[in-house]
Amino acid sequence: MKHRIVVLGAGYAGAYAAGILARRLHPEDVSVTVVNAEPDFVERMRLHQIAAGHDLKHRPLDDMFDGAGARFRLGRVTAVDVERRTVALDDGELAYDTLMYSLGSTAADHGVPGVGEHAFHVAGRPSALRLRERLHRIGDGGNVVVVGGNLTAIEAATEFAESLPGLRISLVTTGELGGWLGPAARRHLLRAFDRFGIDVHQHTAVERVEAGRVVADDGTAFDSEATVWAAGFAVHPIAAASGLEVAENGRIVVDRTMRSVSHPEVFAAGDSVHAIGDNGEPLPMSCASAGYTGIQAAAAIVGHLTGRKIAESSLPYVGNHISLGRKDAIFQMVDGRARSKSWALRGRAAAGLKNGILNTAGWAVGHPTYGMPKRRLRAVAFGHAVEEVAA
Repeated sequence: MKHRIVVLGAGYAGAYAAGILARRLHPEDVSVTVVNAEPDFVERMRLHQIAAGHDLKHRPLDDMFDGAGARFRLGRVTAVDVERRTVALDDGELAYDTLMYSLGSTAADHGVPGVGEHAFHVAGRPSALRLRERLHRIGDGGNVVVVGGNLTAIEAATEFAESLPGLRISLVTTGELGGWLGPAARRHLLRAFDRFGIDVHQHTAVERVEAGRVVADDGTAFDSEATVWAAGFAVHPIAAASGLEVAENGRIVVDRTMRSVSHPEVFAAGDSVHAIGDNGEPLPMSCASAGYTGIQAAAAIVGHLTGRKIAESSLPYVGNHISLGRKDAIFQMVDGRARSKSWALRGRAAAGLKNGILNTAGWAVGHPTYGMPKRRLRAVAFGHAVEEVAA
């Protein structure tokens, strides 16, 4: 019987890791099944562009994994049973021997009333498409309120202001906009907001979201025909409910190789994992972290199944890359303690760099077998010697 590897989620972490697993492990010994709720690979880092009306390249997961030797299963994960080693889907159940959990994250509502009923977010493709429809239905002069002061909020506000100049964009944040940036980067950020005409309301906590307005805790109300909630991310509660050891925020606690500390047959990557970076701090939820943790998790699974030494990938955190529309951006470097450095790349050069990084990441995920060795490894669990055998 083949060793069954199930990969949950086909985002930046899961899709790339699944390609590595399918190409490196021999198909006579191992089956790789990828489960995802969407039929296409979703470039989450560009979802604010989709909401603003731009179209992205179509990357069907069926086509991607067909050439890589993995099986794609369209379905929504509803639960994981780590004792029975099964995954419950909205249309059935899957059994696994090794599980890679990379379900990612969604928008965090922080318990604010009305967010679920009246706000949109850009943490998933369905919500981004609903927001797109709403923004184009509003028409010129409509009020759009973006709640949050993090990277997603900044990118959404500036993208909407640039792509849909007839709308009136406001941003409401509990802190200081860009307060974590170095002085030069923050000045650049504020100039961009001034250039786009975005109204900024700092040190303002939202008490509730209603149909047609956002109400702050001091009673101030902001008219809003489309409220965009971008106040951080939260992981799906499935991992915590499964019995896996998780951190306070619900992310799966792992060792240096992305292996669950409570259930050794489970590995995690992407936003779902509580992994400690090279700087000694938990890696942030980001595309870059997804890549590093996905590669490490795949290497660990291959190593455990074949008996080979597991290479440790670097887990760096080098900085924040923030788009300010399509032609402007900031790349803020950080030091070893994740504090912003005084220098930052700004303007068109930073925008070009980020676009190149996203294009490269999208291409790499869409071509999971590129650069992989043409010889596959046998799994020692099936009585085979640790050797490379022609695919």
